[in-house]
Amino acid sequence: MTIEQVQQEIVDEFSMFEDWMDKYSYLIELGNELEPLDPKDKNDQNLIKGCQSRVWLVAELEDGKINFRGESDAVIVKGLVALLLRVVSGRKPQELLDSEMHFIDDLGLKQHLSPTRSNGLLAMVKQIRLYAVAYSKIEG
Repeated sequence: MTIEQVQQEIVDEFSMFEDWMDKYSYLIELGNELEPLDPKDKNDQNLIKGCQSRVWLVAELEDGKINFRGESDAVIVKGLVALLLRVVSGRKPQELLDSEMHFIDDLGLKQHLSPTRSNGLLAMVKQIRLYAVAYSKIEG
């Protein structure tokens, strides 16, 4: 699936829930399904700056694609990490650079998250883009 198709799939899934309490519950459920990071990966190098809660993001280039892993110490944020990883992991760097993460706006996440969580989500997207830029230069 393309990044666009995955984003649309996420939007469709969330549209099944009418109220935001159900959407938050679904986010928490997604976060609970996230594979925990190895404790050695929970270090300052992988810590996302700009998040109120602690979020770690690990990126590894393999066969020309970036595989992301992540975790958070906050349940809703962990769900946001799970959503982002679903969209971006296993993609070529240029594919990430050419895509907009519009599902965040389409779901209304910015409006329904606290300002600090919303800023944290944007910080995660920014870090993903920085990894894509760095890996695209390596791939040359």
